[in-house]
Amino acid sequence: MVEARSRGGATPTSRVLWILLLAYIFNFVDRQIIGILAVPIKADLALSDTQLGLMGGLAFALFYTGLGIPIAWVADRWSRVNIIAAAVAVWSGFTALCGFAQNFWHLFLARMGVGVGEAGGVAPSYSLIADYFPPTRRARALAIFSFGIPIGSALGIFFGGWIATHVDWRTAFIVVGLLGLPVALLVKLGIKEPVRGGYDRAEGTEPEPAPPFSLVAATLAKKPSFWLLSFGAASGSILGYGLIFWLPSFFRRSFDLELAQVGWFYGSIVLIGGVIGTWLGGWLGDRIGARNPGAYALVPAICFLLAAPAYALGLFAPSLALGWLLFVIPQALGLAWLGPIIAAVQHIVPPTMRATASASFLFINNLIGIGFGTWFVGFMSDSVAPIYGDDSLRYSILYTLGFYLLSSALYFAASFTLKKDWHSNAPAEASREGVEGVV
Repeated sequence: MVEARSRGGATPTSRVLWILLLAYIFNFVDRQIIGILAVPIKADLALSDTQLGLMGGLAFALFYTGLGIPIAWVADRWSRVNIIAAAVAVWSGFTALCGFAQNFWHLFLARMGVGVGEAGGVAPSYSLIADYFPPTRRARALAIFSFGIPIGSALGIFFGGWIATHVDWRTAFIVVGLLGLPVALLVKLGIKEPVRGGYDRAEGTEPEPAPPFSLVAATLAKKPSFWLLSFGAASGSILGYGLIFWLPSFFRRSFDLELAQVGWFYGSIVLIGGVIGTWLGGWLGDRIGARNPGAYALVPAICFLLAAPAYALGLFAPSLALGWLLFVIPQALGLAWLGPIIAAVQHIVPPTMRATASASFLFINNLIGIGFGTWFVGFMSDSVAPIYGDDSLRYSILYTLGFYLLSSALYFAASFTLKKDWHSNAPAEASREGVEGVV
């Protein structure tokens, strides 16, 4: 990796990206550890699948989505570095508090606190990365940042399962929560706030002031691409978040694996498939999108179309070895959207709107994906249990695969509108600077 420097930022861009990636890894460790711990939590607190879905999805999504936009509005005007550092500290502290829960409502409220913290982490990070990397490398930079999703999810599954097996689920929450606190200090001390829009305006010109939220909302309302990308991501996330929460329970019930075995089996699927797919999507987005902006949506549209039947085959795999392969392929395909779609959202608005636009995108994506998806899979499992018995979770996931097909259709539609909605007032020389910044 060759280091480049942003205009107005003295910190090497590669170091900034790795620090933000580390914070995002802990974001998803704390967010997704609940999936592997759902099995012992259900037994200890006597919860139903529907309650698990509410606690794992809605409890987190309520504040995560609700606070994301106002925090991003502040991030378009104030230090994004300070906001991210504070967010890491808050979500880590509430993750540790989950270990002290004595009933459903204690855990529900603690997960809401995790959502409060994580509301301030992602959109400001997107905005920072867009100011540290030129347009020709943004999808790849955002893809590397998005490695935090598969790496963090895998680590949560690995270590959550191991600690829960050898100690208990409460200790797992406390340990991973406390480990995240030093990362907040690293963000604060290791990243300098860059000039906003340094790569998206002519050299020597002054940055524009952040516009009021009403103007951001009006700008987004007129761009069909924003809505197609947002609801396409939300449809895919219904299944994505539903799977990351429920597949550990599925492997435990349908493949008769012990908790530690589930951690290694599913954790390796998430890690290997997720990293490959996330990088591939970002690489393809930058490579093809340089000639045709619609490719930023076309790449994930094709990937989701292929992922649905692959998952369906995996659900009925006759052996663990074949099941691993059939799950790792759609895991890769299901995360290929991250780099190109997030980059596209950055490109359809001016630099001064990026954090707020990203938070608006995340609001739609996560409120539907986390809030509805995790609950829906659990609700469906309880609903079809009288018909399918112990296989109810298998068929619940199977029926939910239809959301990948809906996502694919929405992304295909977005591929025809992106060129018109692209924000293209950046000077050509700014796009060419720092082309060695990521790879």
